[in-house]
Amino acid sequence: MVNTIIDYLQGMDDLAVAIRLVIATACGSLIGWERVVRRHSAGIRTFALVSLGSAVATVLNIYLALIPELNADVSRIPAGVVSGIGFLGAGTILVTGRNQIKGLTTAATLWVASCMGMAFGAGYLSVGFVCFGLVLIANLLLMHLSTRVEENSRYVSLYIEVEETNGIKKLRKSFMEMGYQITSMNKTKDKTLSGTDTALMIDLDFKKRHSHLKLIDDLNNLDFVSYVEEV
Repeated sequence: MVNTIIDYLQGMDDLAVAIRLVIATACGSLIGWERVVRRHSAGIRTFALVSLGSAVATVLNIYLALIPELNADVSRIPAGVVSGIGFLGAGTILVTGRNQIKGLTTAATLWVASCMGMAFGAGYLSVGFVCFGLVLIANLLLMHLSTRVEENSRYVSLYIEVEETNGIKKLRKSFMEMGYQITSMNKTKDKTLSGTDTALMIDLDFKKRHSHLKLIDDLNNLDFVSYVEEV
């Protein structure tokens, strides 16, 4: 019974194709919902449309390939979808004034969602559902693992605002007393909160695993530090 249903859904009957498009849209929406919860640029509608569009393009490609007199290339439309989604994903990537790169995960997720949609459109349901599950695992479970590793790594990059007079000298001395090694320190042109402080971008090496939150708390307790943020 189950095999019969799967075989039907993998066919080119109009109802089977419609069901596959609905599945692609639903799975894309769920992936987009996860992005919305985390307040990222591309949301439910974007992911739903990307997955649906990829599925439609793939179904159309198969339909054209089944017409004998057309002699269509079955790889042309999917190849166009993959490259086209790359341009869409690039629009979600931003580089902030502090050289922070944001949107990479959203761009990658968009690209994978399009591949998932193509799998559903082609009737390869098992690959589509496995892809859907792995995307959720990567964006939910692996995110927590990545955050835990990053928060305790031996390297950290900081944006710090210190008082203009002797602030840098005092900061160097404090890092030396704390046992942190400065690998790079650069002044930035960012406008500071007070308007008179000096803004710095600093890379540190703890030489061993260390809590980044503890470091930020220690820096916030220094009277000459006005603002500190990990970047």
